Amino acid sequence: MSALLTDLYQLSMMQAYLDEGMAERAVFELFVRKLPAHRNFLIAAGLDQALEFLEDLRFSADEIAWIERQGGFSTRLLDRLRTLRFTGDVDAMPEGTAFFPNEPVLRVVAPLPEAQLVESRLLNLVHFQTVVASKAARCVLAAPGKVLVDFGMRRAHGAEAALTAARAAYLAGFSGTATALAGMKFAIPVFGTMAHSFIQAHASEQAAFEAFARARSENVVLLIDTYDTEAAARKVVQIAPELMRQGIAIRGVRLDSGDLAAHAFAVRAILDQGGLRDTTIFSSGNLDEDRVQALVQCGAPIDGFGIGTALDTSSDAPFLDAVYKLQEYAGIPRRKRSEGKATWPGRKQVFRNYGDDGKIAFDTVALADELHRGEPLLVPMMRGGRRISTATLAQARSCAAAQIASLPAGLRRLEPAVNPYRVDISTALRELARALDAATA
Repeated sequence: MSALLTDLYQLSMMQAYLDEGMAERAVFELFVRKLPAHRNFLIAAGLDQALEFLEDLRFSADEIAWIERQGGFSTRLLDRLRTLRFTGDVDAMPEGTAFFPNEPVLRVVAPLPEAQLVESRLLNLVHFQTVVASKAARCVLAAPGKVLVDFGMRRAHGAEAALTAARAAYLAGFSGTATALAGMKFAIPVFGTMAHSFIQAHASEQAAFEAFARARSENVVLLIDTYDTEAAARKVVQIAPELMRQGIAIRGVRLDSGDLAAHAFAVRAILDQGGLRDTTIFSSGNLDEDRVQALVQCGAPIDGFGIGTALDTSSDAPFLDAVYKLQEYAGIPRRKRSEGKATWPGRKQVFRNYGDDGKIAFDTVALADELHRGEPLLVPMMRGGRRISTATLAQARSCAAAQIASLPAGLRRLEPAVNPYRVDISTALRELARALDAATA
């Protein structure tokens, strides 16, 4: 992705920093100020793409020429951009980590012009995947043991969003995606059935079923709600014996409309009576975690769910109050004091503590050089502009599963937690903030 995928003011500030000779090391931290009303926790995602962006950061000749044509940018800046590479350090929570407000998810330590320039794209990458992963985690909690598939590409906000949403959902515990390119790019399992148009294009529903079964004989899942759902289920039973003689098994049927629970009960009975007890029922159609949970709780015999629009747009909470703020420059802690947007100064660490039951109990946000009991969550990821730690998507997925399992019961519910998770601010950090406030009063 182009280095120009940034806000113009990053270039303007970079020029001003260079003009003033302000190139000492700065510390920026990326965190979320508060949880959306419908979230009890967040799942960190997007780190792999963020590190890839930093490693590959450079401006092409065409991009520099475009900046020059805008006017007002100095030769000093243009020359700096020609040789620009990210040379800083990154510490971060591993992808899949559950986190909470005011906890730095990622820390950048680099010369000020570099650390400033990368703000917009880092937020863009980490914010979006974290939004989707956190939504996906709720779906996983709503349907334990069920197959969950990302169906959201057509409603995603652009191509990159479709791909990274598929990745974030898989990281958070989804079984796979319907997006073919995401399967190739990220080695995510891909799933697919058929569209209503395939049924409509044929002279009869039965002819469509038979044609599709022959075309996709290794993975036959038939969409049965184009006309009459229960009548279609009976047709599936009718054609199954002949297909079986040809070595073709009907693996599943999909429901996409109407009263999904009622249809699922009726279809299950028809399939079972017809000897298709191993044929699964998969449902889709404007689902989200609340509708999925309702279907699971009423005992609807549905084996899996395709979740699209609500997932890829995180419809109930489409954004986070995520920010990337300066916490230290030239070895001196810095603190923003804006009303309602004040920050905790200095480079920090998050220490996680567990209860006797193995569930997470509370976190402490402290200065990075403090010693506290608990597991430090930010770990070295990059030094001198090069990765020193690499985790696969499979490892991130395992991390997310373990983190979700470690959540106390109150946080695992879809409803807002009666007792929000406890995040303590260390005494030393509070004292540093008070000292800085007194010094700048």
